Amino acid sequence: MLTGQTQILVLKEGTKREKGRGALSNNIQAAKAIADAVRTTLGPRGLDKMLVDSMGDVVVTNDGVTILKEMDVEHPAAKMLVEVAKTQDQEAGDGTTTAVILAGELLKRAEELIEQNIHPTVISQGYRLAAQKALELLNQVSREVSVTDHETLKRIAVTSMSSKSVSFNRELMGEIAVNAITAIAEKRGTSYNVDLDNVQLIKKQGGAMTDTQLIEGVIIDKEKVHSGMPTRVENPMIALLDAALEIKKTEIDAKIEINDPDQLNAFLQEEENMLRRMVDQVKKSGANVVLCQKGIDDLAQHFLAKEGIYAVRRVKKSDMEKLAKATGANIISKVSELTPSDVGRAGTVEERKIGEDALTFVTGAKKARAVSILIRGGTEHVIDEIERSLDDALNVVAVAVEDGRFVLGGGATAEELAMHLRDEAAKVGGREQIAFETFADALETVPRTLAENAGLDPIDILIELRKAHKSGQKEAGVNVLQGKVSNMLEIHVLEPIRVARQAIESATDAAVMILRIDDVIASKSSPPPSKGPGDGGMGGMGGMGGDFGED
Repeated sequence: MLTGQTQILVLKEGTKREKGRGALSNNIQAAKAIADAVRTTLGPRGLDKMLVDSMGDVVVTNDGVTILKEMDVEHPAAKMLVEVAKTQDQEAGDGTTTAVILAGELLKRAEELIEQNIHPTVISQGYRLAAQKALELLNQVSREVSVTDHETLKRIAVTSMSSKSVSFNRELMGEIAVNAITAIAEKRGTSYNVDLDNVQLIKKQGGAMTDTQLIEGVIIDKEKVHSGMPTRVENPMIALLDAALEIKKTEIDAKIEINDPDQLNAFLQEEENMLRRMVDQVKKSGANVVLCQKGIDDLAQHFLAKEGIYAVRRVKKSDMEKLAKATGANIISKVSELTPSDVGRAGTVEERKIGEDALTFVTGAKKARAVSILIRGGTEHVIDEIERSLDDALNVVAVAVEDGRFVLGGGATAEELAMHLRDEAAKVGGREQIAFETFADALETVPRTLAENAGLDPIDILIELRKAHKSGQKEAGVNVLQGKVSNMLEIHVLEPIRVARQAIESATDAAVMILRIDDVIASKSSPPPSKGPGDGGMGGMGGMGGDFGED
């Protein structure tokens, strides 16, 4: 019953709204839950997660971004932290778990400040200033690395894999990652550029993890199309075709009437002649290897085999592009336009049996700006985890080569930044100073989590770590394998500067965005239209009132 006032419907029926402190608290709790979900995976002593989707497919990993992608996250604030992990993965290739737990820690500590009646805008401003200063300090504490410094790059790759299931073979995998990146790195001016699309990862179940190998060339997951073709071609001349070696079908419906056997013979003969002309054109170009993106007719396969030409059909477009870079061949869309200048060269093209499958290996190309890694392992889940680990290793080596700088891991850099930020906080003044200091405390979540996951006392480790940094030991970090504070440079725990920089930027952006939200308006799908004559406008009001009364 309405008395004196008219009820005004502003929001659609079924809409839920949360305002003020309640909305903020709810968002922070959701973000913290996401951070807690991946916290136990950080570091060499971190544990794995088993994720089972609705179809029953299983993923076993401790890769932060993979865990968050596989989780079916519903809460909008929690989705923001998933985005942090995705951004970190795209930009730096590693450090996804670090970025997420840092964002979670910033929000957790912000909640404590809000309870002390410090406004979220003040906290946001303090966090922004602290992040800006942290990035300046990061450049000062970083060190140089060059593309020729093979050992340092290898240590960066090994560090990224030390927490993965491949850690027992991380030396081999690190060597493969560094060799792959240095093979494809291109110098542009004074810096280097690395296009990771030039590294191909091929997974084949069987063998051991140690059978994983780097191939300086391209592996095509296809076999030759005819048994009469050679299995190995030395110094091949390679033609890349984006055209079918088949008789084209007409685009419109056509009908051919054949009234006597001679006409049928002439028709079949002309088909054969067309295919023969295509093969003759390939031979005239000097090519003795044909890699075709489309189909090859059975009769064309026969003619190619008779000419001793090795042919593969249905090659992926991405593989064709890698082959073009590696061999110098041009991808031709019309067979009749294939000329000797379009043909590429390599050292060897051969068919090899890997497990139950036959693959084509194109190796020894002089312009080899494309390499392949053949991944082997006992089970499908093992191979998938090796691929994720190698992907991280390739990314960190690539960004280290591009940026030419690295920092120390094991919480050493985080503790050094935290110490300097505390010294700088006094210069900030005002209430922002409290948020500035809180940011410094949040950075220490990295060494604290490493210690917790290793079964160490986090308080003892933090006290020891602070003491070491105060006395000028900038390289001191958490040695989780020996359970003490050690020199990270001596035990080779290194990571690219971009991993740390992106983690700080992404975590701060996400935390500030969530802190600035004070109203959550969630729409629901419209209810089905009412059928009865009695369900009118007043019913809608009643429904609206009921929704506002919900928790």
